[in-house]
Amino acid sequence: MSSELSVVDQFPPELLSVICAYVYASGLSPPTCSLDPHLCSDHPGTPIGLPSSYPSAYWPEAVVRRTLASLCQVNQAWYEAAKPWLWRKVEIRLPRSWLSIVEEVAGGDDEEANEEQAAFMVGQTLQKAETAALAARSLLGECSGNDAAASDLHSKVMERLTGPDISIPPELLTPPASRDPSPRRLRTKSKSPARWKLMRSISVAVQDVMERAHPGIYVPPPHDPHPGRLVQHLDFNHFRTIGMRRSVEEGVNNRFVTGDRLVAVLKELPNLRVFGATEYMDGALTFPVLKELLLRGSSSRGRGRPARGRDVVIPDPNDPEQEDLERRRECKDLAAIDMTGCVSGVFVSALTQFVNTFLLDRSDTSSDSDDERERRRPRSRNLVQEEPLVFPGMRRLGLRGVKSIQSHILEPLVLAFPHLTHLDLSCTRISPEGLAALGASATIRLQSLALERCNWLTGESIRDFLVGAPAAEDIRELSLYGDWTYSSPLDEEQLHDILAEAPCFKSGRLVYLDLSSTPLTRELLLDICPPQPRLRSLGLSHIRNLELTAIVQFLTEKANKVEVLTLVTSTPELGYGDAVVSARQATIALHTQLVRPLCTPPFSFSLTSKPKTEEPPTRLRVIELAPPLLTGLGAGAGTWRIIRSKGGRGWYVDTASGWVAQPSADGEEELRGSLLRRDLEPNHPWRVQLEALADANGNVSSGVGWHARKMEVLHGDGLLGREAGLYGAVSFAYQG
Repeated sequence: MSSELSVVDQFPPELLSVICAYVYASGLSPPTCSLDPHLCSDHPGTPIGLPSSYPSAYWPEAVVRRTLASLCQVNQAWYEAAKPWLWRKVEIRLPRSWLSIVEEVAGGDDEEANEEQAAFMVGQTLQKAETAALAARSLLGECSGNDAAASDLHSKVMERLTGPDISIPPELLTPPASRDPSPRRLRTKSKSPARWKLMRSISVAVQDVMERAHPGIYVPPPHDPHPGRLVQHLDFNHFRTIGMRRSVEEGVNNRFVTGDRLVAVLKELPNLRVFGATEYMDGALTFPVLKELLLRGSSSRGRGRPARGRDVVIPDPNDPEQEDLERRRECKDLAAIDMTGCVSGVFVSALTQFVNTFLLDRSDTSSDSDDERERRRPRSRNLVQEEPLVFPGMRRLGLRGVKSIQSHILEPLVLAFPHLTHLDLSCTRISPEGLAALGASATIRLQSLALERCNWLTGESIRDFLVGAPAAEDIRELSLYGDWTYSSPLDEEQLHDILAEAPCFKSGRLVYLDLSSTPLTRELLLDICPPQPRLRSLGLSHIRNLELTAIVQFLTEKANKVEVLTLVTSTPELGYGDAVVSARQATIALHTQLVRPLCTPPFSFSLTSKPKTEEPPTRLRVIELAPPLLTGLGAGAGTWRIIRSKGGRGWYVDTASGWVAQPSADGEEELRGSLLRRDLEPNHPWRVQLEALADANGNVSSGVGWHARKMEVLHGDGLLGREAGLYGAVSFAYQG
């Protein structure tokens, strides 16, 4: 074996960090991605950034994490480079993994153990910082090995740490043997700052002491082994407790995800930007949890600022929330939050309390408690009026299915986010007044909007918002989905105004559109609706009187880049109009009037030269149909097969079509992009995977499907995003 060092071992730490960053970025979806589910995960090729299905546009999450974990085991340099990217995104999947996260990030649940651990950490960090400072002194030629120099430095650092501007509890600075036996009785638990803040305070104190003695000297900060400061993404999308054989009593009294545990973890995540919750853990979304999530960053820095800036608010040093406020000011703003399906009584009560406490002016309400009235009282010598609390850092908000929140609580919450770009209000109690207030905002510029089955909205309110609101001018993805349980509130005149005057339609930049159950007619579709050259996914379900020929003409002339079309219980030719159509007639009409004209290339023949290959009129390759019609199709025809989701949805898919990598012109293996092919070989990996999904007959993962009905807000992919877990089930499995 050669004893020479590898070239990689000589790389600087910055280069190693860049390599790990590229590994992490390989698992992120590109700006323009394929609409297909992520298959062929074992393909060894490098992902490409175009709408490619094979090779995939990104690596699976498991591959990225396994790669980063392997890099951490190479040596210490690779460990330091890969660890921040390995902890950047944390997805809670199993209860035991959540308890491990609590132990690793927050130190567990035992208060006395946490206190002893914090004291030990403070002492250890002090020793490391002082050792680094003494080493810096030795570089200047000073004697740093004697005990007198170390003792002198320690006394100066301790004097600096006990100052008024660094809030470290005195009992944490004393050795365990000399500490009071019961310090917990003298202070509340919230008096211990987060560990990352303790380490920073110690580093600042040592640097200040050294700066006074030797101006310009730099002391490196002590190494922080705890990963809480590295986490930027935390979600419970894949979290499940089903199948653990727990009794009802254990599920109620011994829950895994509790409010206290979640608060303890959130306090240690100063750089958290994304948070996702589900109905499996919404009982842990208590009032303290909501405060830790929303009252961080600029929202805490703006609290107590006078509206006119003339008076200075003097904070009360005895305020128990002042320390939490100080800690939250050091955190980053939350950029995205997803509360899909959170309907528990604990969450509803906590959100109601949060809105009433921080977003509504109820100082004159007699029903408020004495503590709330005392908290709202301005803590200054002069009465000043505070600015309304807003959350300027929030960009993406998902509240789909939050049906238990009343409109007078929901609307102030939504309006408190002045810079939203993605908003999912499907299946909520948003009112026409709330939608009008949202449209009156001068700062909101929505790119993705979902108003699916909002049974309080009126057609007039939707029309006024889409036509006249500045917030709706830049919409690229719009969902107005409705079904037979609740159809769209729009009438034909209102839909006419939207198609003809709405800026998002006139611009022609829509990529996702769902007008299911709206009173769409042939004239509106062909004469009024502007061309949509960028449209990729179109929903026209539950429209019985819309002729199939009108849809074909619209796709051919105005939206030829549509890849996915939904026709669930739509069109008379498919058996859902007034005329009686048999299942055989419906299947024949589907192929002769829709599939063959739109998906088959024009026929060409020549005896003297090679026939010219022409593209089909459109890119249509996936059609969502109702279950009875899918059953009538049997095994499909030719390359068209039926793929069913894990729930009640199903699609008629051309398995020989897909976005595949295009090799370079000179025959090299280098990829030059991707193109939509309709003639994939029977043994092509992508075609094999699609046929395997068809043979599974619904026994697939929750992320399999097309035309999502839930907006992806955590990564910002919107209604074209791919999701798995519970979010994937809501997107592709549930019919309603």
